[in-house]
Amino acid sequence: MNIVMKNFKCEQCGKSEAVSCCAHVDDKLPMSGHCSQRFPLEWAEEKDQQAPERETWNRQLDFIMCCVGFAVGLGNVWRFPYLCYKNGGGAFLIPYLILSILGGIPVFFLEISLGQFMKQACIGAWKICPLFQGIGISSLVIVFFCNSYYIMVLAWGLYYLVHSFTATLPWATCGNSWNTLNCSESFGNQNCSSTSGTAFNVSDWHCNASNSQTSPVVEYWERKVLRISGGLDQPGSLSWQLLLCLIAVWLLVYFCVWKGVKSTGKVVYFTATFPYVILLIMLIRGLTLPGAYQGVLYYLQPEWTKLTNPQIWVDAGTQIFFSYAIGLGVLIAFGSFNHFNNNCYRDTFIIAAINSSTSFFSGIVVFSTLGFMAAEQNVDISKVAQSGPGLAFIVYPKAVSLMPFAPFWAALFFFMLILLGLDSQFAGVEGFMTGILDLLPASFRSFPRPLFVAIYCFLTCFITLSMITEGGMYVFQLFDFYSASGITLLWQAGWECFIISWVYGADRFMDDIAIMIGYRPFPLMKWCWAYITPAVCWGIFFFHTINYKPLIYTTYVYPWWGEAIGWCFALASMLCWPCIAIYKLSSLKGSLKERWNILTMPIWSPHHAEYLTIDRDHETKNT
Repeated sequence: MNIVMKNFKCEQCGKSEAVSCCAHVDDKLPMSGHCSQRFPLEWAEEKDQQAPERETWNRQLDFIMCCVGFAVGLGNVWRFPYLCYKNGGGAFLIPYLILSILGGIPVFFLEISLGQFMKQACIGAWKICPLFQGIGISSLVIVFFCNSYYIMVLAWGLYYLVHSFTATLPWATCGNSWNTLNCSESFGNQNCSSTSGTAFNVSDWHCNASNSQTSPVVEYWERKVLRISGGLDQPGSLSWQLLLCLIAVWLLVYFCVWKGVKSTGKVVYFTATFPYVILLIMLIRGLTLPGAYQGVLYYLQPEWTKLTNPQIWVDAGTQIFFSYAIGLGVLIAFGSFNHFNNNCYRDTFIIAAINSSTSFFSGIVVFSTLGFMAAEQNVDISKVAQSGPGLAFIVYPKAVSLMPFAPFWAALFFFMLILLGLDSQFAGVEGFMTGILDLLPASFRSFPRPLFVAIYCFLTCFITLSMITEGGMYVFQLFDFYSASGITLLWQAGWECFIISWVYGADRFMDDIAIMIGYRPFPLMKWCWAYITPAVCWGIFFFHTINYKPLIYTTYVYPWWGEAIGWCFALASMLCWPCIAIYKLSSLKGSLKERWNILTMPIWSPHHAEYLTIDRDHETKNT
C-alpha cells in the first residue's frame, strides 16, 4: 500500500494537520472530531481492494445463541461444580461474582465491541493499533491448538454414546475381555479417592484397598477406550473405533460451519438450547434419587473461612476466563458479523448472566447425582466428587449404572455432553476460519469457502490422530496443560486490555462504542480495562507461574523433552505478538517516537468513513 503524508484542515479550529494516508485519498475527505483526535482516517484501505460486503447474522438472536453456545460448554458442567464444592461451597460464589464483574465481563465486552466496530476478525480487528496486530495472531494460535485437542472429548463422548445402547452398560460389570483379575463391582466402605492434579486428569479413581481392587468403569476407560500405554514415548497403535468416532464428529463440525454464520446461526438453536432440556430432565431425575439432598447441600454449604485463602480467588478468576472463552479471538469474529449499531453492551450482560447461571444450575444437577452415588456406595461425597473428564467418563457413568433404566440415562448424558462440546468446537473453527479468510486478498476470497473449511478440518484431524493412539492421552494432556491453559489466556486478556486502554485510549474506545450503541457504557468498564482487569489477569498469571508444578498424569512423570514440547505450545502464542511488534518497529526508518506514532495509527475501513460522516453531520445539526 502506498503511504504518503497529506495535510488536512480541521473544520472546527482551522488548524492544518499532517496525516499518514493512502496516496489515492481525496484531500477533501471529511474528518470527524476536533483536529482528528477522534477519527483521523489514517491508512484508509483502498476501496478497490475491499472484499464484498461483510456477512451479518440473519437475526440478532443468532449472535446471542452462538456466543452462548461457545461460552457455555463442558467447563460449566464438569469444572465449575467441582471448584465450587472444593473452595467452600456457596462461599465460592462471592469471588466468582466479583471477578466476573471486574475481570470476565469487561474483557468479554471489549472483544465483542472491538469486532463489531472494526468489522473484522481477530487479526484484522487489531488494525485499531497495527503495532500489536500480533495479538490477533496469538489468538489464532491458541484457538488452533484448542480445536486440535478439544475434539477428542467429543470423540470419547460419541464412543460412550454408541456403547450406551445395550441392555447392560459395558462399564458396569467385570468379566469382560478388557477387565483384570482385580476388577470389582462393589467397594463398600473402602477408601476410593481422586488423585488427579489437573482438570483433564481422568484416570484417577482408584481404591486403596489391600487387594488393589479397581472399578470396572475405570478399567473400561483405561483398558478399553484409551488402551493406555506406559508413557509419551510409547505411542502404540491407532484405535480404529476412536478413529471412526473422530471422523464422525469432524464431519459433523464441518457441515455446521461450511457455509459460515448463515449455517452456524441455524444449527446453534438446537445445539445451544437442547442441553438445557436434558439438564432439566436430569435435575428432576436427580432430585428424586436417595441422597440427592445431601449432595446438593454438600455443593452449596458455605465455608466462609476459605475466603481468606488466595487459592479460592485464583480458582475463581481462572474459571471465569475459561468459561467466558476469552482470549481465543472467537468473540471478536462473532462480533464482526453484528450490525454496526447493535447494542453489544446489552448483549454482553445477557450472555454473561446465562453463562454463570448455567454453571450454578449444572452444579445442582451434578451433585444431586453424586449424592445418590455416595449413598449407594456408603462413602462420603468427597470420595466421588471430581472435575474434568474424571466426572464425564468415570464418576457419572458409574452413577448412571446404579440407576434403573441405566442405558437411557447414560445415552441422555453423553448426548448432552456431545452437544455442549459441539457448539464450542464449531464456534472455535468458525473463529479460526474467519480470522484466516479476512487476511486473504479479495481475489482469493472468491474461492469456495467449503473448500477452505475442508482443508482446515482435514489438517486438524491429522494432528488429532496422535491422540487416538495408545499414548494419546499423554499427548492430550500436553495440549490441555500448556497450549490453551490458564496462563496463556490470562496473558492474552491482560495485554488486550492494556493496549486498548493505554495505547489506543480507553476514552477514545468508549467514544467509538458510543457511536455504535448511542451512549457511553458505565465508567466502571473503562476503569476495569485500564487498571483492574489487567491487575487481575497478571496477578493470577504470576501466581500460576510462581507456583508452577511440572505436568504429572496419575503417577507418570513427563520426561524433560515432553515438558519442552509443552512449553513450545505455550510460548508459541505468548511470544507471538512481542516478536511481531519488535519486527515492525525495527523494519521502519526514523526515530523510535516517529515509528511508534506511525505504527499506532489505526487503519480505518470505508465503513468507518460512512458512520463517522453521519456522526459529524449529527454534531453539526446540534450546534
